Amino acid sequence: MPRFGPFELDSARRRLARDGAERHLTPKAFQLLEILVAAAPRVVPKPELHDRLWPRGVVSDASLIGLVKEVRHALDDRDAAAPLVRTVHRVGYAFCAALEPHDVAPAATPCGWLVSEHRRIPLAAGENLIGRDTSAQICLDHDTVSRRHARIVADGAGVQLEDLGSKNGTRVGDQPCVGAVALRDGDRVWFGQIPLTYRAPLSSQATATQATRG
Repeated sequence: MPRFGPFELDSARRRLARDGAERHLTPKAFQLLEILVAAAPRVVPKPELHDRLWPRGVVSDASLIGLVKEVRHALDDRDAAAPLVRTVHRVGYAFCAALEPHDVAPAATPCGWLVSEHRRIPLAAGENLIGRDTSAQICLDHDTVSRRHARIVADGAGVQLEDLGSKNGTRVGDQPCVGAVALRDGDRVWFGQIPLTYRAPLSSQATATQATRG
């Protein structure tokens, strides 16, 4: 796991700690920090950050600026002369702290994807919140999608979808999502009026049922 100065970034447990004490970050701010650390010292352009943080959304720069401020606050990043997160005006952001090279881990393997005609959205281990809220791991910017619409949980038991009391509902094929529903490769999932297809990791597709529901 990446370490820099007194900080440790644990992606598996979604945890940022300073000297062992946890520092709170919202899921989207944590994702931003992961992207910047993995890309360091490269400057990550704003369009790339928007594309990776909100792959299904059109979000203003104000939302990105708010996340950068949250990350800087968690990192006690107050030294303008030697920032941990550097702003490259009109371009993007770069992570500048020295990483301990032997602790830098490769990117985690996705637990599957939600796929549309133009996007392939990776699912992380644990909870993946889906909704219109910009803090959601998977932001769907559509008026039929609730702010906290649904969640997908990927763990040792498989990948399960659960509606979170959304106004316009969640469906797998033509069946409403009631309780936790196990997803299979090829399932067509509807969040309000937004359709996406669940694709399982290649390692599990060989034994998974390939038929698409609905």
